[in-house]
Amino acid sequence: MAAESMLLHSSYSSTKPRCYLSNPQPCWTESRTTNLRFERKVVLGKQVKWESLGLTSRREFSKKERGGVVRCTAEGIERRMLIPGEATVRVPERFKVVALMACVMCLCNADRVVMSVAIVPLADKLGWSSSFLGIVQSSFLWGYIFSSVIGGALVDKYGGKRVMAWGVALWSLATLLTPWAANHSTFALLAIRAFFGLAEGVALPSMSTILSRWFPGHERASAVGFSMAGFHLGNVVGLILTPIMLSTIGIAAPFILFSSLGLLWLSSWVYKVTSDPRESPFITKSELTSIQAGKTDPPTTTAEFPPIGLLLSKLPTWAIIFANVTNNWGYFVLLSWMPVYFKTAFNVNLKQAAWFSAVPWGTMAVSGYIAGAISDSLVKAGYSITSVRKIMQSIGFIGPGVSLLCLNFAKSPEMAAVCITAALSLSSFSQAGFLLNMQDIAPQYAGFLHGIANSAGTLAAIISTIGTGYFVQWLGSFQAFLSLTACLYFITTIFWNLFATGERVF
Repeated sequence: MAAESMLLHSSYSSTKPRCYLSNPQPCWTESRTTNLRFERKVVLGKQVKWESLGLTSRREFSKKERGGVVRCTAEGIERRMLIPGEATVRVPERFKVVALMACVMCLCNADRVVMSVAIVPLADKLGWSSSFLGIVQSSFLWGYIFSSVIGGALVDKYGGKRVMAWGVALWSLATLLTPWAANHSTFALLAIRAFFGLAEGVALPSMSTILSRWFPGHERASAVGFSMAGFHLGNVVGLILTPIMLSTIGIAAPFILFSSLGLLWLSSWVYKVTSDPRESPFITKSELTSIQAGKTDPPTTTAEFPPIGLLLSKLPTWAIIFANVTNNWGYFVLLSWMPVYFKTAFNVNLKQAAWFSAVPWGTMAVSGYIAGAISDSLVKAGYSITSVRKIMQSIGFIGPGVSLLCLNFAKSPEMAAVCITAALSLSSFSQAGFLLNMQDIAPQYAGFLHGIANSAGTLAAIISTIGTGYFVQWLGSFQAFLSLTACLYFITTIFWNLFATGERVF
């Protein structure tokens, strides 16, 4: 007890400074009292020492961590008390945001694919003709082509969180009502599908804007790549789960499943995510500092209507629009006509060739993330944003162009599958090109610019999907249209490298 009392007794005294000859930096001492009696602080440059009863701890400041991260140790053991139940590892809040974004992008595409698969039993049940099948499939694009521009403007004004939340809620409702509408009337089905497209049109502008807020410039390509990996995996999820549920449970089952998952996702999104990290109650100061430090000019929302005339007056804007047009042209040709191509060119049974449809989208998801990681590494290595965007976009268009030309010479379904997989995998590199470039040139109007480009791309998708059918009908093969698409890739690449820029224009 006497010894304990001595330890707890506080006293004050002063001592001479003890400087080390091996470190001739200025030093001084301070004294204080603690529950371990007298302690002396010796300050040597950036090192601080407290000495008492033979115990020494260091307080070190890391030059790389500007947020003032402090690490205290005592004889090699951290002095920080571990409170029971306290998490020792904290996941950065921006990683949670991108994980939720990848999930919703997966649902976004899976909801589209459900109808593409379910339309076969629906047609048999309701006696739809082949021409009407095309109308049903295109009805999604009727709403989608308009909502991209409107949704982009709303994102710029109100932020991506709110617009994305409303979009998910509405397209999940439309997905749930689709089987009922199909059984009710033709008009009801077409109206629901158009409404579904209208709601989904806000997804990509919201994604682009939110990730630009939450990630520093040198991580943004990886974040977009991860989110778009979820988007492409939605094709795989829809193609695999929908046939199983249709055959075991019924036509309504996949629609109910994916709409329920959308509403479940919404419950996490509303309470855990904000449009801007500065508004988040969960983010740490150190993470917020690192995000803001990695941005040269953080975009902010604006209440003004985007100046469409000014946007369209600049060649970098048209470079983005043409890139989106070409990307959607090729993407939807392969998405819509891949099964028909294998059946027409190689007489492959569509049911047996299901893996031909799933594998390319899976590899595209992986390559998209790899492209984002490569893009970020180039930025960190000191390459200019303009150079990186041009490199990634060139790979994303020249690669698919060459692959489609090689597809004309494929003599087996396996070789054709390799060419198509290469085309889609390499096309994902354009995500680190034009898709990111919208934030580069017009951060405050990026949502609206994305909407304009996406609407132009949707129109191109409609034309290319219909045009493929006419080319095949007139010429009896896919070769001519594949060659035309390859030429479009090459021409757009030239235009992109001439006029695209990574600098802010607006």
